[in-house]
Amino acid sequence: MVVALTGRGLWSRLSNMSWDELETRMRQEVSKRLDVTLCSIGLRPGRNGLRSSSQSPGNFFFSTDELPQRVSLLREHLPHEAAAVVAEANEICRHRFRLLGYADLAYGDEIDWHLDAVHGLRSPLVPWFKINFLDFEKAGDHKVTWELSRHQHLVTLAKAWLLTGEEAYAREIFAQWYSWQHANPYPLGANWASSLEVAFRSLSWIWLHHLLGECPVVPASFQTDLLPALALNGHYIDRYLSTYFSPNTHLLGEAVALFFIGTLCPQLSSAEKWKKSGWRIVQEEALRQVRPDGVYFEQSLYYHVYALDFFLHARLLASQNGMEIPPGFDLVVRKMLTVIQALAQAGPPDGFGDDDGGRVFNPRRNRPEHMTDPLAIGAALFQDESHRASAALTEEAIWLFGEEAVARIVQVFDSRPTSKSQSFRDGGLYVTGSSEPFPQQIIIDAGPQGAGRSGHGHADALNVKLAFGGSKWLIDAGTCCYIGPGGERNKFRGTRAHNTLAVDGLDQAEAAGPFAWSSIPDTQTDLWMTGANFTLFEGSHSGYERLPQPVRHRRFVFHLHGSFWLVRDLAEGNGSHLLETSWHFAPELEVSKRGSGFVATPAQGQPNPDESSHLTLLLVVDPRWNSELLSENVSPAYGAKLSAPVVRCSARVGLPAEHAVLLIPAVGGMEKTGEFFRHDRQHRDDGLPEAAYWYEDGHATHCMIFRQAQKTVWNFGPWASDARFLYFCVKDRRVNHVLFCEGSFAQLPGESLISQDATLQWLEWTNRAGQQQLFSSDESAARSFSATALGSEIVI
Repeated sequence: MVVALTGRGLWSRLSNMSWDELETRMRQEVSKRLDVTLCSIGLRPGRNGLRSSSQSPGNFFFSTDELPQRVSLLREHLPHEAAAVVAEANEICRHRFRLLGYADLAYGDEIDWHLDAVHGLRSPLVPWFKINFLDFEKAGDHKVTWELSRHQHLVTLAKAWLLTGEEAYAREIFAQWYSWQHANPYPLGANWASSLEVAFRSLSWIWLHHLLGECPVVPASFQTDLLPALALNGHYIDRYLSTYFSPNTHLLGEAVALFFIGTLCPQLSSAEKWKKSGWRIVQEEALRQVRPDGVYFEQSLYYHVYALDFFLHARLLASQNGMEIPPGFDLVVRKMLTVIQALAQAGPPDGFGDDDGGRVFNPRRNRPEHMTDPLAIGAALFQDESHRASAALTEEAIWLFGEEAVARIVQVFDSRPTSKSQSFRDGGLYVTGSSEPFPQQIIIDAGPQGAGRSGHGHADALNVKLAFGGSKWLIDAGTCCYIGPGGERNKFRGTRAHNTLAVDGLDQAEAAGPFAWSSIPDTQTDLWMTGANFTLFEGSHSGYERLPQPVRHRRFVFHLHGSFWLVRDLAEGNGSHLLETSWHFAPELEVSKRGSGFVATPAQGQPNPDESSHLTLLLVVDPRWNSELLSENVSPAYGAKLSAPVVRCSARVGLPAEHAVLLIPAVGGMEKTGEFFRHDRQHRDDGLPEAAYWYEDGHATHCMIFRQAQKTVWNFGPWASDARFLYFCVKDRRVNHVLFCEGSFAQLPGESLISQDATLQWLEWTNRAGQQQLFSSDESAARSFSATALGSEIVI
């Protein structure tokens, strides 16, 4: 990337560099200009690295002899995938491409490899380091240009040749490969401007070499031209590693490419060096880029999967070649797989943070529902029952493992997943879920906004997303683009594009360019509690404390398993502010107003596991708040936009203030609505709890009480307690369910339910059809619980 720094900006940047960074950058700057000079006099940097070697090439994922079996398995077990490969190959032969989220991009009879065909803009053919690829007017959207030059579509053509035997697909490969070589002489053009893009191109060429081993139309020149081309790529990647520019998936992908080239091409003089350094960097980055709980540090599901793809492919190639796999590396990979599995318990995982659109094997697998693909690789690689139970067979798994993938995945795939509450505290992801009467879960994002300046993170602190019954219901709006002619980049990564609270129309952080933020909030989790039949979360962030009248957003999420979620938003501070909460529904849904809430149902003609499924968004009765049903864009893949329903609730109020909603999922039966109220306190010191909500569903009344932070004891109706949170349910005028969280006592008139010297984390009592059950975080404390008073009639 070209960044203009002058005066104080330049000095500030240089003064913050380590000596190693300064030396690396100076060496790279000199090398850029030296390469231009060498090429101008007819010398070819990096191509003079061939040598005579007695060492045989390393082992790829399969041998030429194993290819027919893999093709047969693909036809047998994934016939639709096989047909899709051939269909896309036919489009590619007509020079019509699917790139990122775009479809049917026409590149004409002669492909222009420097063209952004979406916007009709062409990057110049000048030395790559003189191209500012973030300047849209001069280069268009560089991701479109780069995506085509990754040459992953050539791998699609190779697979189509194997599936059909049609030589036209193979001939098209070599026509395009040589066309690209002619149009992109090193070091000219934007396709040399990123080491990661060179790495992707190298991996594609390696796949071509191994897929076309028995192809009768491979030109003799290709075998002699491929090695020097890979030598140049390796030379370039090694010299321009993203150690300090983008030490994330860029550095990781570059290391993987060096490892592949070095392992599989021992004829290159630097092969051994690249093999060792590539594998070393991959291992180091696994420990640096992945948080201890397995969440990738960019705070993006797509980048999490992107990095995991690299780790899995590198790990498999290392084992194929008898290399030692450190246990710590495998532990990181397993944890990353566990994160994906947890996010997909009740339906396809929905993205958070940026959507890069890239995949290591198949770029068409770039939708949220494809983010579970690594589970299939993990199941085959580790033979782990926990991952096998939720993994579905993929085309990628068949190419990598053959019959082994079918044996390990197909036979154990569980079509009815279970859902449970889980937390990933380092990454700040909290899953509140339950399995009955159907799998359901909400994911809460309470983690850091990202790494460094949070280039791929969104201003989405305390965002929630909901899935149940195998479908997504409340979603993230996506990314749309990184660069473009309008303000879509900031709109899609802004706070109002997420299911959280916005204050005064501002984002939680301030955008500082397409890949940076300033005033990044500190997000903290204040409470995470899981019990037998409930989950309780409390978190807050400092994003709006930068305002002249500072505001702190605090969110509570209470999940009564199998029933509903309460989401309570509290804006702490002073003065009058505009508060807005947004609720983004999946584009496959229709939303309509019902009483004091909204009901979402599958749109006509949309595939759904159960078309009687519906989600009720029930708003607390509060005349100060307005709600409106809108239609806004969401982006299911980079560049793609769809219209989707949004409910936005807003009020200009004096602080402190709060708002709450109930989320009530259902599969089958009547729509669940009811009434949702809040008790309004008249004074801050009146002995009442901070907030008391009750929900009447037509059969029972659910009460949820929150203690004031500065109070130790509260009274509400017949209850007196010091509990931080108390829930009880009344049916037929009798209590049948009580949840007590973080307190030492609770009592009804004339009777103590629980009394402890120390704070008890939680206790839960139920009475269902005369069967009483008691659960507690402390068994000894539970023995002091008395349910006598709960047998009497109660008036709320």
